[in-house]
Amino acid sequence: MLVVEDDPVAAEAHRAYVERVAGFTVAGVVHSGAETVRFCRAHPVDLVLLDFYLPDTHGLAVCRTLRAEGNTVDVIAVTSARDLGVVRAAVSAGVVQYLLKPFTFAALRDKLDSYARFRDSAARSGEVDGQAEVDRMLATLRTTEHVALPKGMSGETLDAISAVLADSARECPDGGDGDGEGLSAAAVADAVGVARVTARRYLEYLADNGLARRKPHYGGVGRPEVRYTAMSRKA
Repeated sequence: MLVVEDDPVAAEAHRAYVERVAGFTVAGVVHSGAETVRFCRAHPVDLVLLDFYLPDTHGLAVCRTLRAEGNTVDVIAVTSARDLGVVRAAVSAGVVQYLLKPFTFAALRDKLDSYARFRDSAARSGEVDGQAEVDRMLATLRTTEHVALPKGMSGETLDAISAVLADSARECPDGGDGDGEGLSAAAVADAVGVARVTARRYLEYLADNGLARRKPHYGGVGRPEVRYTAMSRKA
C-alpha cells in the first residue's frame, strides 16, 4: 500500500495504523500528487490511501491521471470533504472506499478488512455463479460493520462535535475561542446543544483516539481550563 498525506505527522500516523492491520504492508509514504503518480509508475502497489487535499493538486486529479495512464490501482480516499459532489466525483474516478477525517484506527481497520475480503473473493479465476454472488462481493466492499463506540455514546453526537472542532479550525487556524487556544467543553456544548459534561466526554474520546488535541488554558486564578483543537486543520 502507498500512503499519501501532506502532513508529516498524519502521514506517520496513517502508516502506523496500516501496519497494525494483518495482511497490509506500507510500500511507501509520499506527500504530494506528483510523488504519488511517480511512485505508482515505478512501484506496483495494490492500494493507495489517498489524501484529497494535497499541496500541488487534488486527489481526484491524481486518480484521473492514474486511470489515464492505465493504472488500475485501487484507491481509498481519506479526506474531510463532505460535499456530495466530491463523493460522486470520487466514485466516478474509481475510488473504492471513502473515509472521512478525522477517523480512528478502528474505522480504518474496518475499511481495510472489508477491502481485503473483497480482494480475496475476487482473486480466484473463472466466472461468478450468478447475480447474487456479484452482489455479495460488491456488498463486502461497499458496506462495513459499525465501529462500536463506548456505551452511551452516539455516532451522530460524535460527528457533530467533530464538525464543531473542524469548523473552528478552519475559521480560526490558531483556535476557536478567539485567543488561539482552541475550544472549551462549554463552548462545544453550546454549539452542539448538549450538556457540558456530555461534550467533555466526547472531546476526551476524540483526544484519546488521536483525533483532537487537548491543552490547558491558564486564564485566571485556579485550575487551568482544558481546551481542544482538531488534529487536522485542512478543509
